[in-house]
Amino acid sequence: MPVLRWLRRHIIVIAGLLTLAYMILPNIVVMVFSFNKPNGRFNYSWQRFSVDAWKDPCGVADMCGSLSLSLQIAFWATVGATVLGTMIAFALVRYRFRARGAINSLIFLPMAMPEVVMAASLLTLFLNMGAQLGFWTILIAHIMFCLSFVVTAVKARVMSMDPRLEEAARDLYAGPVQTFVRVTLPIAAPGIAAGALLAFALSFDDFIITNFNAGSTVTFPMFVWGSAQRGTPVQINVIGTAMFIIAVLVVLAGQLIANRRKNSARP
Repeated sequence: MPVLRWLRRHIIVIAGLLTLAYMILPNIVVMVFSFNKPNGRFNYSWQRFSVDAWKDPCGVADMCGSLSLSLQIAFWATVGATVLGTMIAFALVRYRFRARGAINSLIFLPMAMPEVVMAASLLTLFLNMGAQLGFWTILIAHIMFCLSFVVTAVKARVMSMDPRLEEAARDLYAGPVQTFVRVTLPIAAPGIAAGALLAFALSFDDFIITNFNAGSTVTFPMFVWGSAQRGTPVQINVIGTAMFIIAVLVVLAGQLIANRRKNSARP
């Protein structure tokens, strides 16, 4: 039958679109309810359209403070994890040394084990060291958690690089630093950028590791969790919608830049 033949030809596309719709649906619900005007504390049922929450996104006490703290931690965790992860990835791909295989395996442990295991281990370490739980313990924990994801992203990019390009740069009398800055780094940049974006998203979104190592410090995910016990302010949906829109715009901008570079590189 024509319908069955059409379905067989397009089954992968249909499955992909359905999966994408399933993933985006919660974000659409959050976006819709950011314009809700609830009667009580809970923003779980639609009442009437309102833009009051968008006019005053910091109308809930301490919410913007926790958001600012999460953004700061996510930024510095991204910087630390990206720098360390990039160096580790280059070392694992370009150099041969003892325990290289063991380190390759250990890199995947934070990605494979449950977050609660790493969170409890880091908390034990901090308590044994007598460290004061707060901003710095959260930051260190996030760098440790995000490091594996950055290494994996950068390592995949470095492994696919053509070494002949760097050899050609050296043949043209480029020094090691110049070769790295002008040839190696631009080629590895997409992998580094992907690892950095992933690290930022993981750090900003993390609750379990943060909850174990935060002490009295409250980040935005912890604020959302605490607010859900008493009622869900509409402003939380506003912040979630804004973060979703910013993330989509960043991805679209990156895609447009990549397409322009491909088009300009064509003869």
